[in-house]
Amino acid sequence: MKKKSVENEEIVQNIIEGIQEKKGEKIVVVNLNKLAEAPCSYFVICQGNSNTQVNSIAISIKDYVTEKIKVKPYAMDGFENCQWIAMDYGQIIVHVFQRESREFYDIEHLWEDADLVRIPDLD
Repeated sequence: MKKKSVENEEIVQNIIEGIQEKKGEKIVVVNLNKLAEAPCSYFVICQGNSNTQVNSIAISIKDYVTEKIKVKPYAMDGFENCQWIAMDYGQIIVHVFQRESREFYDIEHLWEDADLVRIPDLD
């Protein structure tokens, strides 16, 4: 029995919903598909306002994506201080930042020649 493959776009959509579940803010999807030197196909970047919120956003993403489409991250890092949690879904890397860390690393600027899609914050 062959396992059904899940498209990257479906994974990205579920990641966004997992972020929104915990009121993650300033979500940006960076589509890197047209860049030859890109390390993956997509970055999904968002931020929370505290260690606790960053941690709960990352846990929400993992639980939401696993529950909805049965996809688990290959690796997760950053839970020690919750300033920047990275989650590896193969061709999709999720970055959950606190605001100050996000401004400092400015990943969107580094990949500004990619296609950036900003997702409006939920009210």
